[in-house]
Amino acid sequence: MLTAALRSHGARVTALEIDPRLVAVLREREDLSGVEIVEGDALRFSFEAFAQAGPWMLAGNLPYNVGTPLVAEVARLASPPSRMVVMLQRDVIDRLVAKPATPAYGSLTLIVRARMNVRRAFTIGRTHFYPQPNVDSSVAVLEPAAPPLPIENFSAFDEVVKAAFAYRRKTLANSLSRGMNVPRERTIAALRTLEIEPEIRAEQLDIAAFIKLARHVAG
Repeated sequence: MLTAALRSHGARVTALEIDPRLVAVLREREDLSGVEIVEGDALRFSFEAFAQAGPWMLAGNLPYNVGTPLVAEVARLASPPSRMVVMLQRDVIDRLVAKPATPAYGSLTLIVRARMNVRRAFTIGRTHFYPQPNVDSSVAVLEPAAPPLPIENFSAFDEVVKAAFAYRRKTLANSLSRGMNVPRERTIAALRTLEIEPEIRAEQLDIAAFIKLARHVAG
C-alpha cells in the first residue's frame, strides 16, 4: 500500500479517502498510526490551504474518473507540489506528454505543461490489477517547470487554450472566435500578426505559439 510505504520511509503523510468504511479501517491500522487520514472527496479538498504549511508532494493511484480534473487543478495551484507522482489510465498520460499535431494533444496537455514538466515513468498492463480494468495504466512524474515559461497571465492563457480546442474540427480562427465570443476579424488579425495561418487547427501550434497568442487575443 502506497500510504504505508511512504510512512515507512519517514514521510509525513496526509491521506485522502472518500469511503467512510475504508477511513475507519485505515485509522485502525497500526502501520498507519502516524498518518493523518482525511475523509473527503479529493476534488473538494482545499489543496491551496494545505500548501500554505510549506513544501509538499503529491502521490497517488488516482481514480480514473477524478484523476484528470485533479491533476489539472493541482497543477494550477499558486503553491503546487514540488513533485507529483501519479498513476492514471494510459490515455490520460498520453495526453499529458503529447506533442503537437498528434491526436492526444489538446487543452489538458497545454494547461498542465504551461506549469509543470511531465514525463512518463512506466506503463502497467491491465493484467496486473484485480479486478482487471478495461484499460492499461501509466505512472507520470510532474515537477514545476524550470525555468518557468514566460506566461504573464495564466488565466488568459488557459482561456485561449480552452477556446482553441473547444471546436477541434474547426479552423483556429473560427474556434477562437466562437470559444471566446469575440469577432472573427479580431482573431484573424491576431493570428496574422503572429504569422500564424488562420485556417490551421489548434493542435498544430506548440506551447510557445499559444503563449504569444494569449498575449494578443485574451483580455
